[in-house]
Amino acid sequence: MTPQEVELVQASFGKVLPQAEAAAGLFYERLFEIAPHVRPYFRGNLRAQGAKLMTTLCAVVESLHDLDELMPSVRAMARRHVAYGVTPADYQPVGAALVHALSVHLGEEFTPDVRGAWLSAYADLSSEMIMAAYPPRGAEGP
Repeated sequence: MTPQEVELVQASFGKVLPQAEAAAGLFYERLFEIAPHVRPYFRGNLRAQGAKLMTTLCAVVESLHDLDELMPSVRAMARRHVAYGVTPADYQPVGAALVHALSVHLGEEFTPDVRGAWLSAYADLSSEMIMAAYPPRGAEGP
């Protein structure tokens, strides 16, 4: 990610945070609409799960300027997701649901540049997570 993309992601997420609960709810609503097969991955209270999602996103967004420090926890989270049944293909609808929720909550402020920055951030992180959780045969993860 470029420094400008990091700034766009951080600034736009700061505008979503006051609406965190609603944004998380919209994220899950959209995710289950476009990928109903993932619903069983989410056990328990979705409001609590949404709070965890937003806490995690906040930590990730705050750490985008230092991806090397962030990656060990991102990789560990990806490995945990395997136990829930998450597959590499599941990352695409998650990204789509995230972008949808952000676009709704940011409205006109979700410019093409902001969208591109979020897509770049999600592509970098999801690629890293997929590689950590599903390393090629014979490869060892960090």
